[in-house]
Amino acid sequence: MLPVKKNDRLDVHVHDLTHEGAGVARVDGYTLFVPNALPGETVEIVVTKTNKQYGFARLLNVKEASADRVEPPCPIFYQCGGCQLQHFSYEGQLRQKRERVVDALKRLGQFDVPVHDTIGMPEPWRYRNKAQVPFKQEGDRLVSGFYRPRSHDIVEMSECLIQDERNDKAVQVVRDVLDARGVPAYDEKTGRGVIRHVMARYGYHSGELMIVLITKTTKLKGVNEIVADIVERLPDVTSIMQNVNPDKTNVILGATNKLLYGHETIEDKIAGLTFTISPHSFFQVNPVQTEKLYGKALEYAQLTGTEQVVDAYCGIGTISLFLARKAAHVYGVEVVPEAIEDAKQNALVNEMDNVTYVCGAAEDVLPQWKKDGVNPDVIVVDPPRKGCAESFLETMVEMGPKRIVYVSCNVATQARDMRYLADRGYRLMEVTPVDMFPHTAHVETVAWMEKVE
Repeated sequence: MLPVKKNDRLDVHVHDLTHEGAGVARVDGYTLFVPNALPGETVEIVVTKTNKQYGFARLLNVKEASADRVEPPCPIFYQCGGCQLQHFSYEGQLRQKRERVVDALKRLGQFDVPVHDTIGMPEPWRYRNKAQVPFKQEGDRLVSGFYRPRSHDIVEMSECLIQDERNDKAVQVVRDVLDARGVPAYDEKTGRGVIRHVMARYGYHSGELMIVLITKTTKLKGVNEIVADIVERLPDVTSIMQNVNPDKTNVILGATNKLLYGHETIEDKIAGLTFTISPHSFFQVNPVQTEKLYGKALEYAQLTGTEQVVDAYCGIGTISLFLARKAAHVYGVEVVPEAIEDAKQNALVNEMDNVTYVCGAAEDVLPQWKKDGVNPDVIVVDPPRKGCAESFLETMVEMGPKRIVYVSCNVATQARDMRYLADRGYRLMEVTPVDMFPHTAHVETVAWMEKVE
């Protein structure tokens, strides 16, 4: 029998945070997750749901507050699902993120290695260069905002404190224009309506602005007037695109892009390198921290100018081009065809001829490169949250680079993958966490592994 049941009210001590930012408490060994509670606090809760292994509770009252508890500056923080940690001091967030990395490395990878302090931001607000904002219809009003946690209920908002102000302004202007022109929001229950999301992308260094109208239908009534209205109110706009997504899906972008105004892409820079960005491009949303993240990856790669380097999961070539400035040759592989086209374009724009890009799964492409005489000194990996396929890890071990640099957005799968590599001749030297998304529960890590001679 469980020690708690639904609707029980009780006081608990919070000792940790989950990877989603909820407080973790225990009652007679039974785990309860409590959103908005912080480590070290004693809180009054009500149990909202129980499973066999764990349950969920709502925070009613903070009896003993953490010294790190602060007043969230955002008025809708407790309703909106965009951030999880605005009630946690920034110093506390950075400390907690490092602790989470140390814990995952020990618990899931059996590693006890130096983990540096989390690299934070001097000014951890207004850092996002991309907004993707859902729309809904409220009577005859068009409303935009963010989803409540674990729901598709939109909380209306006019500004987001982690979003670049120019993106906030762009989304508001577009919403007002579409509203005035009578464009109805898409209703996911009925499948009717037109506008699903608006995306705004702002070039941090270039100042270029892209607006993407994501619609259910190809036809957008009054499109010329809509574009003219947007340009009149946002004269700096570089690109207005329409993306058509007719599917009943949670995926934001559809396959088809249509140019409505200006250019099909915008440009931005990272550490002096120029990148071309389309609606579908994966481009890091925090340009300030991206330089620090990739700078740390470059430091761990320890390039002297003579090395062959493989960049697995290379995306649009951001890390590859960083590495190519210090390596003899960089080979990039990526499974998304559009990303590889972007990567090739970015190499051209930056006049770099010591990079080769191939589209395919890394575990298929690397053995072919090995047959063709490519023997990398360093392999850099930056996989999605699920980590690396075991077949790819096996291939990497067979290729035997002297150094592996593992960049990750999920330290749990990173620890698992690095344990596989450590059992097959590699030593984990050290790890650095980087705070790419202040006030959220996410943390990125860069790890350095050396082949044991």
